[in-house]
Amino acid sequence: MSAALSIPPGRQRPPRRHAVLLAIGRHAVLIGLAAMFALPLLFMLLQSVMPITQAKTSALWPETFEWGNYREVFDRVPLAQYFVNTLQVCLLATIGTVVSCVPVAYAFSWMRWRGRTTVFVIVLATMMLPYQVLFPTQFQIFTSLGWLNSVLPLTVPAFFGDAFSIFMLRQFFMTLPGDVIDAARIDGAGEGWILTRVVVPMAKPGIMAVALFQFLFSWSDFFGPNIYLENEDSLTLAVGLARLNTALAKTGESNLTMAASVVFVLPLIVMFFFAQKVFIEGVNLTGTKG
Repeated sequence: MSAALSIPPGRQRPPRRHAVLLAIGRHAVLIGLAAMFALPLLFMLLQSVMPITQAKTSALWPETFEWGNYREVFDRVPLAQYFVNTLQVCLLATIGTVVSCVPVAYAFSWMRWRGRTTVFVIVLATMMLPYQVLFPTQFQIFTSLGWLNSVLPLTVPAFFGDAFSIFMLRQFFMTLPGDVIDAARIDGAGEGWILTRVVVPMAKPGIMAVALFQFLFSWSDFFGPNIYLENEDSLTLAVGLARLNTALAKTGESNLTMAASVVFVLPLIVMFFFAQKVFIEGVNLTGTKG
């Protein structure tokens, strides 16, 4: 009996000292990675509050904290207007992506119809086309419609679906319990009722993850706004920051550039801080079920 319960020598638990060393090693690696991402942000923050004379040197810590740099940046360029423009583009694009992609993803996951797999493969194939390939045609269309210098070219395409968002939502919907959806169908519920009353409430983490992805992409997008927006009052933060950096590079006022960069990054950090639970949950639950 004792021989049957004995643990083979090769499968014995590692000594406590070995486990402690492994834990220390893992934490050291994680701390190093965290520092690698945090140090540039810290440098940007410290540089943003340096006096102009010290910003032109190799100093890392400001002698005096010039918080007036932020006020000066807002006086130099209309950052508040850039912020409003960017927020408008992000909200409209996010709403459009969610409204257009959720029904399509539901059709690809829980509705049975002929050619579903073929159409889904075609949708995924569009992800291989870079945006720059489609840009000339889209630019001609938007120009003929008179949409330049407006948010329409940056937001209207989102209401026609996005292959990446459709794929993520479809994979998430496939992980939902099918018994609940089948029970709703047996009770006589239509597909629209099932989508809005059953699937959407259960799929909130996945939908929130897709919405956050689209919001972050629209916030940091430079190519589209730089092409379609020309008037100073219609620029987004990404384009306005790039133009400010070009102007300040001639005078060496890197402290003002860093102050504007903090204004650009801070909303994203705050948003992720409050939405990290939903974001991580949505990414983890978005499986690869076929």
